[in-house]
Amino acid sequence: MKKEHHYKSKLQWTGNKGNGTANYRAFERSYCISIKNKPDILGSSDPSFRGDATKYNPEELLVASLSSCHMLWYLHLCSEAGVIVVNYNDNASGTMIETSDGGGRFSEVTLHPKVTVSESKMIKKAQELHAKANQLCFIANSVSFKVAHQASCVSLEDAL
Repeated sequence: MKKEHHYKSKLQWTGNKGNGTANYRAFERSYCISIKNKPDILGSSDPSFRGDATKYNPEELLVASLSSCHMLWYLHLCSEAGVIVVNYNDNASGTMIETSDGGGRFSEVTLHPKVTVSESKMIKKAQELHAKANQLCFIANSVSFKVAHQASCVSLEDAL
C-alpha cells in the first residue's frame, strides 16, 4: 500500500495598494505564506517582474526546496552507510528561461554541496551517495528539468 502525505499552506496576497489590479502598476506582488505553527514567509515576485527584492520569490524557493530535499536525503543515507558528516552547505543555483509569451520554465538547477566528513576513508562513499539522494529526493522527482550536482567532499583530517 502506498503511503500518502498531504500538505497545506495558506497564501494571502498583501499587495493591494487601494485600487486592486486596476492596472499593471497599481499593485504590489507581495504575499504571505502561512503554515500552521510555523513562521510566516513573506514573498513577492522576482524584481525583474516588479517584485520586492527583500522578499523571497517562488523561483528562489524552488531552488531552496531542491537543495534542502537533497541534503536531507543525503544526510539520511550517510547515517545509514556509516559516513559521518560534520558539515554540509550548498550554494545551489538555477536557470529560468523566459518564453516569448511572458511565461517561462526552469532549464536546470545545479546543487553545489560542500561536505565535510569525519575521516578521509569516508570521502569516496560520501561522494557516491549524492546520486542516490538525487534518485530519492521527492522534489527532484517532481520537476521536469535536470537537477545536477557538483559536489565536493573533504575530511576533518585534511582540513587540519
